[in-house]
Parts: sequence; structure tokens; C-alpha cells
Amino acid sequence: MPHIPGVSYVTREVTEFVSFLFYYSRKKTVAFSVSFEKNKNRLVKVFIMKRGKYNRPFLHLTTMAVLGIGVMIAPFLADTYPIFSKPTTLDLTASAEQEESIFVGEEIFETEISEKPRDKVITYTVEKGDTISTIAKKFGISENTVKWANDLTEDSLSIGDELKILPVTGVLHKVLADESIHSIAKKYDTEAQKIADFPFNEFAGNGESFALVEGQLLVIPDGIKPSEQPYIKRTVYLAQNPAQVSAGGYTFPVRGEISQSYSWFHRGLDIVAPYGTPIVASHNGTVVSINVGSWDGGYGTNVWISTGDGTRSHYAHMSGVNVSLGQRVIGGQTTIGWIGMTGRTTGPHVHFEMERGGGLINPLGYLQ
Repeated sequence: MPHIPGVSYVTREVTEFVSFLFYYSRKKTVAFSVSFEKNKNRLVKVFIMKRGKYNRPFLHLTTMAVLGIGVMIAPFLADTYPIFSKPTTLDLTASAEQEESIFVGEEIFETEISEKPRDKVITYTVEKGDTISTIAKKFGISENTVKWANDLTEDSLSIGDELKILPVTGVLHKVLADESIHSIAKKYDTEAQKIADFPFNEFAGNGESFALVEGQLLVIPDGIKPSEQPYIKRTVYLAQNPAQVSAGGYTFPVRGEISQSYSWFHRGLDIVAPYGTPIVASHNGTVVSINVGSWDGGYGTNVWISTGDGTRSHYAHMSGVNVSLGQRVIGGQTTIGWIGMTGRTTGPHVHFEMERGGGLINPLGYLQ
């Protein structure tokens, strides 16, 4: 086959171009990798420090993305799987018993307020028949909470009035300069731990120091307006002597003030006692989990004890542990550890939880 000079030239040029492109791409990739390695720690640090700030936007964007995908694939699902688009046919020959089971009453059209946790203050428009009492009951908060949030001195309301509704019983506070979570708690005669545990209160930095920013809004659970404190006294509940075991075989793990009760955002009891106070097992059982010296989701040093029948008890924020994995303990007698301040805590106490069937339950149902 005769040699064609033009073809050789083109082949050589293409080969050199491909070689240069490969070399250039590799050089840029290496340079990018080196730059990324130098700056990634700084980026990671920013995200870690701001993780509390970015939680809500991330969840909102994720929800919007999921909804968007659902809208886009809905027509495809309707065409592919007719069950999603065909109307349901009622069986008119159903028995009287079946008809009774699907009877729709007049109250089906009444508006009901969802009991799901709320993360912020909402605005409610007063309707006919509303009173402060019925509104408070509708949203699961106290009447004083409604009054204080709206500067109401009387019980009279007018249709169309707009009221601020807090997510929990308490007060809403705008942070002033040099205020701390402890000074705010003292101002409203409540516990700093309650402010820290309310899941939608945000803190500056990494959130572990409970640092505040001037001007931010905080929900103060169970807070009492300062001007009302001479007339409204906070109810104090005491955990009884651990030696007093109930008929069901349970006892309080330590004697002291119950500073925080069981609620939708706090699934346990906080019992305050001096640092180093012994904590005893709440019931007979076996130690099934021990965590010492780590954050562990905010629990700090903590112990789980199982009864063997599906019930477990949990003791958190301890200063130290006095039991070993697999050890048998006796309710009201075996010291499992001591009151401390490890994990996410604002003061010495034990956070006591009870679990049954894989879900947390109110311990008072077993202790009383």
C-alpha cells in the first residue's frame, strides 16, 4: 500500500494531542487533589460547628426533593400500576355490621389541631366560641402561656384576634447581652436543663457549651413570667428513698428533686442530687450496656439494665460506673454509679429512662 504523507501527519498530530490532553488532565487532577486535602479540614470544621444551624435547612431541602420526585413519578405510577388511579368501588350489599363500621359522623368536618411536636411559635386566629381555656386545651399548653405570650390581662377575646401560640407551656424569651442559659432559667424560675433539652432551641458554636447570641429567641419550658412569680409557685416533686421498692419491683434510682418530667421532647426523668451521690439499680436485672468516657449522643457515661422480660432502665450523665457488663443487680441495693455531669448536661443529675418493647415509656408508671 503506497505511503500517504497527509495521513501520517494527521495521525501524528492526533496522537500528540491525546497525549497532551491526558498529561494536562492528570496535572489538573493532582493539583485539585492537593488543594482539596489542604482545605478539607477547614471545611469539615465549619460544618461540624454549624451542624445545629444547618439541620433544619437540610431537612427542609430533603423533604422538598422527596416531594418533587414523587410529583414527577406520579404519572408513571398511575399508568403502570392502575391501582393508584382507579377509584374505589363501594360494596352496596354490605351487611349492617359493615355499614356501622364505616359510619361517618357530623364531627368529621370539624378542624382538629395536630398533636405533633411544633418547632416554633405559630399564629392562631380566634374563632366563634373560643376562650383562652379552650385554645390552651386545643394546643396542649397552659392558659397562662397563652396570656403571657399575648400580653392579655383579661379573658375576653374577639373573633378574628390573632394570638401567638407557643409549642409548649412556658414563655418566649429574647436573649439580651451577657445572658446565659442559667441566668435566664433563674429569671423564669425553671431549670436550665429544660431550656437545653428543648430540641428546637439553637445554641452558638458546637451547641455543647449552650452559648447564646444576643437577639435570638428561646422557648423556656415551664417558665413563669417574673411579675407572676409571687402568685404562682412552681410545684416540686421529690423522688422517694431508693430503698422503698414498689409492689411491681421498681424504685427511684436516687433521692432528690425531679427537675424535669417525662414529655414528648424529654423521654425520661431528671433527678437532681449532689455530685457523687450513689445511684442504685431501679430493679432487679442484668447490666447489658455500659458506656464510659464518651459523648454517646449526649448521655455521657451511662448504663443500661435489663429485667429480662422486655423492660430496660437507663441511667445517664454519671461521673463513674460501679458495675460490669453481665453483672446481676438488685433493685434498691446495688450501686451502679454516681451522680455526675458527663454528656449534655447543665448541672449534676441523673437522666433516668425506661424502655419497653423498643420504645421509651414514662417511668412514673412503674415507680409509683
